Amino acid sequence: MNILLNGSPRVVPDNLTAGGLINELGLANTRLALEVNQQIVPRSTFETHPIRPDDKVEIVQAIGGG
Repeated sequence: MNILLNGSPRVVPDNLTAGGLINELGLANTRLALEVNQQIVPRSTFETHPIRPDDKVEIVQAIGGG
């Protein structure tokens, strides 16, 4: 299915969850925020939150510094 990921079109497998998308992108165990269609997705729901065709997904990684 097609989604928009951080402003770029991307094809991902059907029946994907937010957690599955994170894993597919190699971002597991990374500090990040995920938004789907301008709604923050809590980390506790990543494994059950469905990604649907044409969803607009934004992923922002936390970067430490000082």
